[in-house]
Amino acid sequence: MICVLRPPLGIFVVYMCEWEKRPKSNHRPSIPLVCAWSCRNLIAFTTDLKNEEDDKDLSHMIHIIDTEHPWDVYSINSGHTEVISCLEWDQSGSRLLSADGDGQIKCWAMTEHLVNSWESTQSSSVDGDPIVALSWLHNGVKLALHVEKSGSTNFGEKFSRVKFSPSLTLFGGKPMEGWLAVTVSGLVTVSLLKPNGTLLSASESLCRLRGRVALADIAFTGGGNIVVAATDGSSSSPVQFYKVCVSVVNEKCRIDTELLPSLFMRCTTDPVRKDKYPAVTHLKFLTRENSEQVLLCASSQMGSIVECWSLRKEGLPVNNIFQHRSPVVGEKQPMILKWRILSATNDLDRVSAVALPKLPISISNTDLKVASDTKFCPGLGLALAFHDGSIHILHRLSLHTMGMFYGTSGSSQRVGDEPAIKRQRAGGPTVHFKALQFSWTSLALVGVDNHGKLNMIRVSPSMGQMLDMNTLLRHLLFLLEYCMVTGYDWWDVLLHVQPSMVHNLVEKLHEEYMRQNQALQQVLSTRIVAVKASLCKLSSATAARACDFHAKLLLIAISSTLKSLLRPHVLNTPDKSPGDRLAEICAKNTDTDIDKVMINLKTEEFVLDGPPLQSLQQLIQWVGDFVLYLLSNLPNQGSIVRPGFGFLRDGPSLGMLREMMVMIRIWGLLKPGCLPIYTATSDNQDSMSLLFRLLTKLWLCSRDESHPQEPDETLLDECCLLPSQLLVPSMDWLPINDGVITKIQSKHQLRLQFGKPYTLPGLNPNSQMEIFSRSPASQRMDNLRCLHMGISPTEDSKACTRCGCVTMLRSPNKTNAMKQWEQRWIKNCLCGGLWRKIPHSLS
Repeated sequence: MICVLRPPLGIFVVYMCEWEKRPKSNHRPSIPLVCAWSCRNLIAFTTDLKNEEDDKDLSHMIHIIDTEHPWDVYSINSGHTEVISCLEWDQSGSRLLSADGDGQIKCWAMTEHLVNSWESTQSSSVDGDPIVALSWLHNGVKLALHVEKSGSTNFGEKFSRVKFSPSLTLFGGKPMEGWLAVTVSGLVTVSLLKPNGTLLSASESLCRLRGRVALADIAFTGGGNIVVAATDGSSSSPVQFYKVCVSVVNEKCRIDTELLPSLFMRCTTDPVRKDKYPAVTHLKFLTRENSEQVLLCASSQMGSIVECWSLRKEGLPVNNIFQHRSPVVGEKQPMILKWRILSATNDLDRVSAVALPKLPISISNTDLKVASDTKFCPGLGLALAFHDGSIHILHRLSLHTMGMFYGTSGSSQRVGDEPAIKRQRAGGPTVHFKALQFSWTSLALVGVDNHGKLNMIRVSPSMGQMLDMNTLLRHLLFLLEYCMVTGYDWWDVLLHVQPSMVHNLVEKLHEEYMRQNQALQQVLSTRIVAVKASLCKLSSATAARACDFHAKLLLIAISSTLKSLLRPHVLNTPDKSPGDRLAEICAKNTDTDIDKVMINLKTEEFVLDGPPLQSLQQLIQWVGDFVLYLLSNLPNQGSIVRPGFGFLRDGPSLGMLREMMVMIRIWGLLKPGCLPIYTATSDNQDSMSLLFRLLTKLWLCSRDESHPQEPDETLLDECCLLPSQLLVPSMDWLPINDGVITKIQSKHQLRLQFGKPYTLPGLNPNSQMEIFSRSPASQRMDNLRCLHMGISPTEDSKACTRCGCVTMLRSPNKTNAMKQWEQRWIKNCLCGGLWRKIPHSLS
C-alpha cells in the first residue's frame, strides 16, 4: 500500500495503522479531517468513515493514540452533533480542545492520568456558528533554538528563553488559562478558566462589518496580543488581519479588536494566473509565536500555488510638496507596516494538507547559514501533501524543495527519480493525506488519509543529504538536549538512532550534561537517566545498561523518599537536613563496619513510628536485594555485559546504597519487621553487616571517578562465596517494553491494525536481549511498589507508554508513607512517561 523510498530522499513510512475492516464511505460528502500531535507524543485525529455494521458515524469521534502503541486507539464518543473541524493540544500535552460545525467547543482531560481514558471537563458554544480556527491562550513560555550555538557547552546558550508575555495574566503575573476561537460569521469567542474551575466567556465581532470567514488562523505577539488572520475563501478577496486583546474587567471578560494591514495574494494580480486559482484553501501563520509570517495556498480543481508573506516596517513616502521644508531636529521618517511577499512556488499539483514545523529554530541569518552548512534541516521545512498521494517538504522561507515522498494508489510503486509526468495514475480515487502534522522536533510526520489509515513517516534530520557520522550524532544530540531541557518526549528523535550510534550518543550526552552548572544538573538528573535508558534499549549490545538506568531511577526515587521521612530532633532549623548529614558522614567515614558508621549519627533523627516503616518494607527489601544481586554478580562481570555492570564504576550510586543500608540498620533497631529478609545458610549470619562490608570495599574502588580502581582479589573471592551464604534473588527490575520503537530502526515499514496488539517477534535466546524476556509462568511484578502480583493478575493495571513499567491502578496500601510514595507517580512514570491502562491479559 505504501512505497518506501530510497534513503537519499530522507522521508519514508515507519508504520501504518488502519481499521481491520475498512468501513464503506461511498456517497458521503468530503469531510475535512483534522489531526494534532502533542509534545508528549500523543496524536488525536478524526476520520471520514461510517461503520456499516453498527451504523456508527466515526466522523463525530475523536481517536487518540500514543506513538509507541499506535494500535491501542482510544475512540471518544465526542458528543459533537456536527463534524469536528478543529483539534488543539495545550502546551503541556495533557488536555485537548475539540470544536465542530455547530459552534460547540469541548475541553478533554485524562481520567486518572491515563492516555487511553478521557472525559470532557469544560465546554463552551457559539450556537449554530461553525468554528474555523481554535487555539489555547499563550502561557508566555517561549524558547529559541540556536543552531549557531549547537557546539556550545552551555544549554542556556543553545536554548534561550525569549521574552514573551502571556495572553492574559492573573494576580502576580501567572498566566490565565483559556482558549480562543474564530467562527465562520466573523466572531471571535474567548473562554477563560478561572482558578475556581468556572468558565468565563465572551464573544466579539472581528470588525464592525462582519463577513463570512472561510479560513482563519491564530498567532501571538511578544506583547501579549493575539493576531487573527481571516479570509472569505476567495483568492480575489483580501486576507484580513486583526489584533485581539483579551482582558478581565469587573469579573467580566472583555475583547477589543483592531484592524491590521491586509494583503492580496500575488497570484490574483499576475495576468497569467489571474483566474487560475479562485479559492484560498490553506491559511496558516508559519509559527504560533510569529504573527509576521503567513503561508497562503490558492487552489483550483487541477492544481495549487503557495505563497509566503512577511510583515515589514517601511518608510512612508512623503509628497513632493513637503520635501523641501527644513526638517525638525530629531524628526524621523514616518513608518508603516506592510505585507511583502517573501517567496512563491511555481504551479503545483492540488494541495490536500499542510503541516508546519513546531521546532522553534531561530531564523536569524547566522543560524540559517550554519543550518545550511551543517545540513541541519529540522524546523526549516514545511510539508505539503498533494492529491496524488505525494508529500513535498519545502524550505519555510524560500519554498524550494528539500525532500519528497511519493505515496501509491493501489499496489503500484513509484520510483523516486522517475519524472512526475511519466507516472502512471491508477484508476479510481487516489489515496492522499487529508490531515498532516509534524512532531515537536520535526523529525516525523503523521498523516491521516482518505481511507482512514494513519501513517507515521520518518523525516531525516539532513533531509536525505549524506552526512558523516559525527555530524549526524551532533544533530541528534542537539535535539535530545532540547527535549531534556523542555521536558518534551523524545520518541521521534529515537526514530533516527541506529544501534551502532547508541554507545556514542550516551557517552556524548553524559559529557554535555556534566558541563552544566550544578543547579541545572540537579533539575535534569532523572531526565537524562531516562533518556539514556530509552537509547540503550535500541541496541542488543547496550540492553543490559538499560536495566542499570531503570534501576538507578528507582534507586534515586527510593533514596529521596526515605530521606524525606527524616526530621531534625530540635525545632530550630539546622544548617543541614538529616539526609544531608547522613550523606556527608557516610562519604567521610570509610569504615567497613556498619555499626561504627552508625555511631557517628544522631540516631534520634531517625526515630519513626512503626506503621510507616512497616509499610515501606517492600522498598527496603528491594534495596537489600539489589545490593546482594550486585555483589554476587561482581565476579561474573567480564566480556559479557550483564545487568548491574554499570554500577561497578558508579561511585555516587554505590554511596547512595551505602547510605540507605546505614539508615535501614538504624530503623531495624526500632522496628525489626522493616528489615530486608535474607535466606541465609547459617543462623548466626549477620547479613547486613556482611553486605555493607563488601559494598564499602567496592565503593572505595570507584568513589574517585577520575581514577577508578579494579576490585582486588580478596573482594572478588568474598563475592564468589555470597551465593553459598545467602540466597540470591532474581531481579526483574527491567519492565517489558511492548512498543514499536525497538522494531523500526530498519527501513521496512510496519503494517498494523487498530485494536490488534502488535506481537513482537520471538527474541533469540542466545542474544543479550534475553534479559527482556519473561516466561509465561513467571510472576508479574508491580515495578513501582516492588510487589509480586502473581502469574495471572486480577487487578487493573497501568503501564508506562515509554518504558513499559507496570503498576496496579488501585493502591492496596492505606498508610500515609506508602501513599506519599504512590502520589509521586500519579501523573508520570519513573522515567517521565505517561500511563495507559492495560487489560488483565497483558498485565
